[in-house]
Amino acid sequence: MLHRRLRLCLLLGFFAVALSGQTSQSSEAAVGWQAGLARIVITPDQPTWMAGYAARNKPSAGKLHDLYAKALAVQDARGNRVVIVTTDLLGLPGALTSEVSEHANKSYGLRRAQILFNSSHTHTGPVVNSSLAGAYELTAEQNQAISQYTQQLKGKLLTVIGAALKDLSPAQLSFGRGTAKFALNRREPRPDGSIGNGVNRQGVVDHEVPVLKVATADGKLRGVMFGYACHNTTLTGEFFQFSGDYAGFAQAALEKQYPGVTALFVTGCGADINPYPRSKLALAQQHGDELANAVALVLTGQLSAVNGTIKSALGGVLIPFAPTPTKAEWQARLNEPNAFRRRHAERWLAKLERDGKLMSEYPYTVQILQLGDLKLIALAGEVVTDYALRLKKEFAGKTWVAGYSNDLCSYIPSARMYAEGGYEVVESMIYYDLPGPYTPEIENKIIGKVHELNQELSNLPTGKKR
Repeated sequence: MLHRRLRLCLLLGFFAVALSGQTSQSSEAAVGWQAGLARIVITPDQPTWMAGYAARNKPSAGKLHDLYAKALAVQDARGNRVVIVTTDLLGLPGALTSEVSEHANKSYGLRRAQILFNSSHTHTGPVVNSSLAGAYELTAEQNQAISQYTQQLKGKLLTVIGAALKDLSPAQLSFGRGTAKFALNRREPRPDGSIGNGVNRQGVVDHEVPVLKVATADGKLRGVMFGYACHNTTLTGEFFQFSGDYAGFAQAALEKQYPGVTALFVTGCGADINPYPRSKLALAQQHGDELANAVALVLTGQLSAVNGTIKSALGGVLIPFAPTPTKAEWQARLNEPNAFRRRHAERWLAKLERDGKLMSEYPYTVQILQLGDLKLIALAGEVVTDYALRLKKEFAGKTWVAGYSNDLCSYIPSARMYAEGGYEVVESMIYYDLPGPYTPEIENKIIGKVHELNQELSNLPTGKKR
């Protein structure tokens, strides 16, 4: 009898240990996330030249609302971390994000691949050093104000990263998708076969609104990160007050609806997309409200829990330019009636005469953040819609594709656009001060790099910090 009781106790003890282990693992999966949120005002404190429209002829005049840099830090149960930084700016050049990342490595132990920088691409924000260098003709005083602002911005970006890490606490993450309809393709075919900047209701567009809900361990909403693939150009070149355009209004609306919550906007691949209608302040508010309502609808519905561990990877791929003009061709362009084209030729002719050759490739940045079963693919530059539609088709499950990330280098056209031409393919390179268009192989090179990084993460052993 004693032996039977002993065996029963041992069996009960064994099952208790086994069940305890299962409960612990389940609990770790459920509450193993930690999240931290932070924000910092990045509105210039003096009149500063505004980014995005080359036709502007004077600096800013006040603000509609403040501009922000915001950060979401996420940590898994094994201590792997990433930080997503969003900014109400046209974009950040690669040299700046690299510099801030170097300081973040020294200050917080973060590797470059662990930090994602995304900009809303508002055209009512300040110019940042070296961004869209061919679009503005500035005085020495105006350049000095931009340099001063850029230095302050670097410090604020580092500060907001640290603040988000300091704010880490147990969290639940969940993902959902909504829809907003105000984005339309802007590549309008003309009777002569060319492509103009207008409205193309038959053109490709991505109306999806991806949403990441950040809640406390007991389910209280703390933050929401959401995206949309559309230019932030409701407010056109005649507006001189700082604002985040529709994305800024959407964030403000969500933070008003959910007091104490931080709302972060991540721009998708919408370089060939504009908001419609546009050109009025009331329309920026209207589009912002529509986007905020789409996010709120997702938050009140059934979201899918984000489970797993964090992995991150960042890499570069060289994307080739088409053969650049000869010296004689550059010289001929000095007679261009268009001042932007003429100055572009002057700069590149001087580089050719100084160096004897021009750059033939651009070092393009691709990044993947794997937050459990949510894959966030971040592409540099002004990426057109085709890339996101293709990547979401090639990667199943919870896939989120962002453009305007890590380096505002240029427009990134898809291969099919080269037969059509248009601003995104050719003319935009003047404003980005690059020697000429890329070649059509750009698309497969970039998509190939995404798959390469994804395979790299797939091969990474679970539990290893990445």
